[in-house]
Amino acid sequence: MPASKAEQAEVAARRAELIRLRRAGVRFEDPRILALGYTSRGAATKDFIRAIEERRDEQAAEASVYRQEANERLEALLEAHWENATAGGDTKAAELVLKLMDRQAKLNGLDMPAKTELSGPDGGAVPVGPVAIAELRDLIRTAGEPDLEDDDIPEDPHDADDGDTTDEDA
Repeated sequence: MPASKAEQAEVAARRAELIRLRRAGVRFEDPRILALGYTSRGAATKDFIRAIEERRDEQAAEASVYRQEANERLEALLEAHWENATAGGDTKAAELVLKLMDRQAKLNGLDMPAKTELSGPDGGAVPVGPVAIAELRDLIRTAGEPDLEDDDIPEDPHDADDGDTTDEDA
């Protein structure tokens, strides 16, 4: 059986206070949160997650309504200028229609995202993981960083054995 309006209002008020307390940094096991009517830390955590999900759902619904209204406005503008744009000769109408269509595609996520790829030297894979400072220097040189001198790059403390040897001695 669905909750009554009074119960729904009570849950909404409790969740709003829970969110307010959490935003203030109050921990779930704090007596102020338990005083809201939660029987345990776990119950408060679950309700907090429900409240966040509910808000996310509400925001998604609002965004959907906005998107629909914006689409309707764009459609009305397209309809008003379509004939002039497609009849030929009215380049301003054609440019406007293209801009409207571009805006509509962005609004609806129709444009594919640009694919980008990060690659290492010679198009190979980028090395990931622990590397020696010498390898980083080589990568920087390969990338062509012109304003970074070897003196500006700190030595790798892991490369030094006991501090008795210098680069000139090696």
